[in-house]
Amino acid sequence: MAVTGSGPWPGTNVLEAQNLVMGDLADTPDGLTGIPFAVRLPARGPAADGTGSTAALLLDLPVELGVHGWKLADRPGRDLAGAQSLRREDLDALAVAAHGYVGPLLVPVTGPLSLAASLYLARGDRVVADRGAVAELAESLGAGIAHHLATVRRAVPGAEVTLLLDEALLAQVVAGALPSFSGYSALRSVPAHVAAERLGTVVSAARAGGAVRVVVHAGATQLAIAPVVSSGADALALDVTRFDDRAWELLAEAREHGTGLWFELPPQTGSNRSGADVRAQADLVVAPWRRVGLTLADLASVVLIARAPSAGATPDEARAELAGVVRAALVVAERAEG
Repeated sequence: MAVTGSGPWPGTNVLEAQNLVMGDLADTPDGLTGIPFAVRLPARGPAADGTGSTAALLLDLPVELGVHGWKLADRPGRDLAGAQSLRREDLDALAVAAHGYVGPLLVPVTGPLSLAASLYLARGDRVVADRGAVAELAESLGAGIAHHLATVRRAVPGAEVTLLLDEALLAQVVAGALPSFSGYSALRSVPAHVAAERLGTVVSAARAGGAVRVVVHAGATQLAIAPVVSSGADALALDVTRFDDRAWELLAEAREHGTGLWFELPPQTGSNRSGADVRAQADLVVAPWRRVGLTLADLASVVLIARAPSAGATPDEARAELAGVVRAALVVAERAEG
């Protein structure tokens, strides 16, 4: 049984944040594997949010800040330089915090479909509106990620790197639910098989860059399950809080296909850290797992993810939520043995 986080963290001091995460996840209770993750601090501004920090990895596709957010640019400029500088600062902090570390390490970036849905063309709508631009973006992102992972492995030589692709907008892209620039219409959908191909481009490039595993976090809807499974990703991560039995049956089919399952858990709501609320959190996974006929022993292969801290959360609150998921993972691991 393993536990990790998704990357975002409160505050603006990246070294302090990285030290906290490394310390909390590199030393978990017996029987539980903690997977430290490279932190991302969006409170530092647009250059440090999911779109800006990932766009800084694009190879030969410069970006800049526009009126509506990040967009493709004709040439590199000050905005891109700022985002790349923060990337280097993050990597330096990781190298210091993980000095001498040997073990699994999670590196999160925004996936190609969600990035295409968040970036704008230099002159036009979202990148996702242009099929050719989406394909080019996926190739560029894959190459940039491969280079980045090689750099991470040099900074932390003992790391076994897992890439986490955050595809929070994947379902909206496939469903054609994203509004156009004008807001008066929706952008046409990207067919599931095309989305799978674009994801597959990045998955293959990440493996070539040294990732031992590639996981796609597809948000909180079952519509994203099929393209992730078809992409060849090693595992599918989802927030399953509102999943019904039909959605869980699709997850069971994905598991039978050989795709690993990672589950994002919400924060515990009660104050009893070892009692009913921890068990209720664990049951979000265990109860439906049983109902759809998956074996309890197979629960041991699951990874639990702490939800990204909410806006305004403090580092102490984020640590508490991470610790809560560790406790829930111990309950799940106990039930897997029983």
